[in-house]
Amino acid sequence: MEKTAGCMPVIIGDDISVTSGELPGAALLPKKPSVLMHACCGPCSTSCVERTAPDYALTLYYYNPNITDREEYYLRRDTLLQFLEAFNEEHKDMYTAGYLEGAYEPERYIDKVMPLADEPEGGRRCDICFALRLAETARKAKELGMDYFTTTMSVSPHKNYEKIRTLGLELEEETGVKFLDIDFKKKNGFGRSVELSKKYGLYRQNFCGCDFARYAAVKRKRD
Repeated sequence: MEKTAGCMPVIIGDDISVTSGELPGAALLPKKPSVLMHACCGPCSTSCVERTAPDYALTLYYYNPNITDREEYYLRRDTLLQFLEAFNEEHKDMYTAGYLEGAYEPERYIDKVMPLADEPEGGRRCDICFALRLAETARKAKELGMDYFTTTMSVSPHKNYEKIRTLGLELEEETGVKFLDIDFKKKNGFGRSVELSKKYGLYRQNFCGCDFARYAAVKRKRD
């Protein structure tokens, strides 16, 4: 898989629309509502894509300025592409998922959260991180004329869905794009993501993304 530098769409398969994931001839079928799904990584995306792709024209949006280590950022991006390529090949006669990549701008994240460097994991710093990524997804969904936006973040048992939902509904009011209100950790979403990650041989990270989270993970392991 050829790497991209960011801000560029990547087509998974030659016959798939980059912004809808729809196959040629799809106009002959009832049109599915379009969703731009913020994707934090490959493993988290697995069960979310499996659950939504049959019912929506799905595009994953990789926008994660919180992943402050460049090598880690591209490793997670490539893992997501690895999963989508395998998933789309497996389901090519039924449905597919498209992919779009946002800008890699860790300085934007750092500027916003540095005053909260001493906050514990799950605190206000994480709230800002959720808001930054979800707002960009809503903005991009509006730009593309999509019906819904959502995020794979909710599949993690460490993420507070009520906070994500509240942000999503506020952004719905602000942008006019509907928030797809699904808590992906329900119905064994996280367990299923682990199963699918093993099936597709995906790299699974052990920290959320930023250096703050990395240090917290190291400290927990040491303690």
